[in-house]
Amino acid sequence: MTAEGDDLPVTPGDAAPLPRILADTAALAALDDAPAGALWRLAESGRQLDANVVRIPPGQRVDTHREPDLDVLLLVLAGSGTLTAPDGTHPLRQGSLTWLPHGSTRSLAADTDGLTYLTVHRRRPGMRIQRSVPGSPGPAGDTNR
Repeated sequence: MTAEGDDLPVTPGDAAPLPRILADTAALAALDDAPAGALWRLAESGRQLDANVVRIPPGQRVDTHREPDLDVLLLVLAGSGTLTAPDGTHPLRQGSLTWLPHGSTRSLAADTDGLTYLTVHRRRPGMRIQRSVPGSPGPAGDTNR
C-alpha cells in the first residue's frame, strides 16, 4: 500500500507543498492476517525521507544486519518483540521509540502477537548507471583500455 498520487499537493498560485495525511497506522497495525514485510511505503516524489510500516508475523524475525549509512527511527505500532544488539536484548512494546544509529548491528524478533512498526530515515539516493569513459579509473584503480 502506498500513498495516493505521485506529487505533493500545492495550492493554486503557490509553489509550497501542503501537508497531507498519508495513512492510518492504527488500521494498518490492526491487520492481524497481514503478510510479512512492508504494509505501506512513503512514495511521494520530491521527498527527503523514506518511511515504511513493516509487519513481522508471530514468531518470525529480521536476521542480524548492519546499516552502515543511515540512522533509523523505529516506532512500534502494535504487538511486541525484541531488539537484539551487541549490548544485549531489549524489549519492544507498543509505543517504543528506538533510535538505530548508522553503523549499528541489530536483529528484530516478533513475540506471539507479531510486531508492526514504522521506520523513518533519510532517503537513499537512487542508483545511477554511468557509461564508462575510456582511460578513466575503473574498479581497483584499473583504467579501461
